[in-house]
Amino acid sequence: MTMTPEQIVNLDRYPISDLGSDACQTLIKQMNNDLDTRQYCVMPNFFTEAAVEISVQEALAKKPDGFANSSDRNCYLHKQGEPDLPDDHPRNTFFHASYTMMGAHLFNDASCIVQMYYWQPMIDFIAGVVGEPALYPNEDPLQPTNILAYSHGDNSAWHFDSENSFTMTLMLQAADEGGNFEISPNTRTDDEQHYDKVAKIVHGDRSTVQTVPREAGALVIFRGCNSLHRVTTVEGDKNRLMSVFVYEREPGVTGDPRVNETVYGRATV
Repeated sequence: MTMTPEQIVNLDRYPISDLGSDACQTLIKQMNNDLDTRQYCVMPNFFTEAAVEISVQEALAKKPDGFANSSDRNCYLHKQGEPDLPDDHPRNTFFHASYTMMGAHLFNDASCIVQMYYWQPMIDFIAGVVGEPALYPNEDPLQPTNILAYSHGDNSAWHFDSENSFTMTLMLQAADEGGNFEISPNTRTDDEQHYDKVAKIVHGDRSTVQTVPREAGALVIFRGCNSLHRVTTVEGDKNRLMSVFVYEREPGVTGDPRVNETVYGRATV
């Protein structure tokens, strides 16, 4: 069954197809304020139940073709450290992370996540929420629309996202236990790495860590480039399934091949 964007997005609750309406502008202002004040915003039931069900079935069918990522890496998504820095420096502090990554190359144009991602009203709405005059699809063959599957024992250890000014995720299916999304807002800035703050978190300090509640269909936007975040270890037989979307401030943006190697097991398709 192929669904249209109007059937995929819960327009009764999120009237994004009419960007100029009072209801949509109020929504944009509310989400923008949440993003500015706490570095994340949450939109429950953004996907319709039918779209969630179809997307879960698609994810489980595509999972065998995904990249089973199991590696030790630092929070900058690099597998190698910096020998000139102290052993306990964040760039030399490594964690084991494991999940199955399904890259954009596995999903065709009929996929619900692809339909939503390239729908212009969606792009314009997200631009308003994040305070950008315009946004553009990422043009990397792997990065634009992903689904991550976490099985029992899997996790996504503390990390920053790469060059994106914001990160957008959609929960498709929660795990039986664990799989919590945790974030430390404003861990670093565009101008300052704040290695002291990062070190505290990666070595166990939870004083700045927040847990963001998620349920199937919820859309979350957060400042993943400057806010350290992770998914805690999943427990139970039920896969945690989450879609990740990447928009850009300028057209023509592709990914860092070194990061792609870590995340997708390949630099490109």
